Amino acid sequence: MSSLQQPSRHASHEELVSWLIGRWPESHPQPSLDRIGALCDLLGEPQKAAPVIQITGTNGKGSTAIMIESLLRAMGLRTGRFSSPHLVDVTERISIDGEPISGERFDEIWWQIAPMVEMVDAQLLGGVPMTFFEVITGMAYAAFADAPVDVMIMEVGMGGQWDATNVADAQIAVVTPISLDHTHLLGDTIAEIAGEKSGIIKPGSVAVLAGQPPEAVQPLIARCLEVGAAMVREGVDFALLGRQPAVGGQLLRIDAADGPMGDIFLPLFGMHMAHNAVLAVAAVEAFRGAALSGEVISEGLGAVQAPARLEPISTEPLVVLDTAHNPQGVAVTLAGLREAFTAQPLIGVVAMMRDKAVDEVMELLADQLDTIVVTTMTDIPRALSVDEITVVVRQLILRVRSIWLVVWPREPARTLLYW
Repeated sequence: MSSLQQPSRHASHEELVSWLIGRWPESHPQPSLDRIGALCDLLGEPQKAAPVIQITGTNGKGSTAIMIESLLRAMGLRTGRFSSPHLVDVTERISIDGEPISGERFDEIWWQIAPMVEMVDAQLLGGVPMTFFEVITGMAYAAFADAPVDVMIMEVGMGGQWDATNVADAQIAVVTPISLDHTHLLGDTIAEIAGEKSGIIKPGSVAVLAGQPPEAVQPLIARCLEVGAAMVREGVDFALLGRQPAVGGQLLRIDAADGPMGDIFLPLFGMHMAHNAVLAVAAVEAFRGAALSGEVISEGLGAVQAPARLEPISTEPLVVLDTAHNPQGVAVTLAGLREAFTAQPLIGVVAMMRDKAVDEVMELLADQLDTIVVTTMTDIPRALSVDEITVVVRQLILRVRSIWLVVWPREPARTLLYW
């Protein structure tokens, strides 16, 4: 079956998903909104069916989107949230009222838009057919328009200006902290990456900006001034005033639109999640155009569930799952891990994609963990093999500390143990 030959209508959900993912990969986005724009035009512009809150940045996009969704639901609004990547099933990427759509609904949406996707593919805009990410973004907008929802929460996949989610003109543009990641696609400096991500800030919108490294500030402010967007900035217009660990999460004290507010329970761990929470509150207050009540903030943040963000998935033994994938994310994850969990020894099971800063990540892990189990992800071309990660770890042995290496030749993936 060619990449453009659609599967049979009798294909299973798994077969359909496999075919969709087999299209042009989302890890190689094409710098154009022509294809997603053409699809949305054929679909009747579903991206305009409800107001849009869009989130970009390097780390914290997904958890901030989840918190925004929970706050909006506490206000009584019906939400549609688009996120990426997924953990188990692709349906996780399209959520309505806090729940992923079913596999049956996912398949139904695909077959509704399939003829339009085929029409766009035939045009080969930019020289390629629609990418997997463009198709599923179109599916999300169609699902939200059909629901219908009161507000769409769209997490950018990569970058901003050319990301498929940016076919919509978001009323609220949220920018989480920016650092170096995807440099082969977005730029070699934080300033270049910030310039690309600033593309989600549109004329007349409100930009809600997390605390940023100095290099990112100027491009973001310049974009706001260029398009006449209002700015709401962490440390100026909102802030995290304090926090303390609590059973199952942490208690926050924040400075929001109505002034200081304390004893807000967040069932997530780590300083970074506390900052994401105040960013989410600021974004929803900007969307509402008014302060949120303490009851809405407490209810919304208290109901947050963020899978794979320092998530305990077992207690005997304690197993914590996290998806940090770049040096900045790993650093804050390790800090949150040390703060929230006291179990010893600390054993990390690690797999990496080859387009990440593997050397820096592994050095951080080797410095903080007692044991590192290195494995890989089968059937994912971007995944580093165990042997490739071994080369990196061996280079760290003399720089970090004495590491004992044991090789277990297991199939289909080999696993290495360091401690």
